[in-house]
Amino acid sequence: MSNNTIYETEFNFPGQKNVYKGKVRSVYTLENDMLVMVATDRLSAFDVVMPKGIPYKGQILNQIATQMMASTEDIVPNWLTATPDPNVAVGVACEPFKIEMVIRGYLSGHAAREYKLGKRILCGVAMPDGMKENDKFPSPIITPATKAEMGDHDEDISKEDILSKGIVSADDYAVLEKYTYALFQRGTEIAADRGLILVDTKYEFGKTKEGKIVLIDEIHTPDSSRYFYSDGYKQRQDANEPQKQLSKEFVRQWLIANDFQGLEGQTVPEMTDEYIESVSERYIELYEHITGEPFVKADTTHINDRINRNVLNYLESL
Repeated sequence: MSNNTIYETEFNFPGQKNVYKGKVRSVYTLENDMLVMVATDRLSAFDVVMPKGIPYKGQILNQIATQMMASTEDIVPNWLTATPDPNVAVGVACEPFKIEMVIRGYLSGHAAREYKLGKRILCGVAMPDGMKENDKFPSPIITPATKAEMGDHDEDISKEDILSKGIVSADDYAVLEKYTYALFQRGTEIAADRGLILVDTKYEFGKTKEGKIVLIDEIHTPDSSRYFYSDGYKQRQDANEPQKQLSKEFVRQWLIANDFQGLEGQTVPEMTDEYIESVSERYIELYEHITGEPFVKADTTHINDRINRNVLNYLESL
């Protein structure tokens, strides 16, 4: 297996104004309100970036997000204009809203952990009594989170706090809410066609300089979403068995088993080449299930050179 991964990015594109490095993406702002977003092979869990990259992960996330934006642009406008490289998306620069719109159809992950602690209110939203982990909510709930800077943890926040603190205006929030429900509904339908259940996901939005609210970042990828296999879901729930899932939860579980949850004083466990290869293979499996298409590995011999060349060719063609 190729160990050529893109971990750090040091590109300098024509007309470049600034660079923002997130946990897994590097975003280059160019003149004319253009953004070049490079999906690296970095892996983040518990808000901590793992020390080694996962081969093909960036390509996988970028290509799933591109496909999902194309299949939702009739209901929600998005920032994307082109994908000149398997790891790169180019689009319109926006002012991002400082919250993530997390939507949950099932009691899983963070919501289930809070529920087990006896909490029945999450981000100001009531969760019914008598549920067990991975049960379906009567209807999907939106549980927003504040956007953390690199190295910080995203924090739960209620709609009431978002509005009272003026983080988002009431008019804009109404649009974000409407778009979030519509995207989740479409994502649920797409997943069902692939024999999957879209359990929960997060969406990020921004505003163009014309004041239009658009979907930004990634959508319906295994990093931003949790999927279950629909086949056997009910039997597993009835038998109180864990659900078979497609998400990066398997990485989180491995970290927990190795005494790491991103808490102070904890050290990231050693990721062997074998383990990294197994994670890469799981991501490829995720891609093929989510898109319904075979994954075609891009040439990663000189991945940074390839990205640089493809972006420059695209910019010159404009």
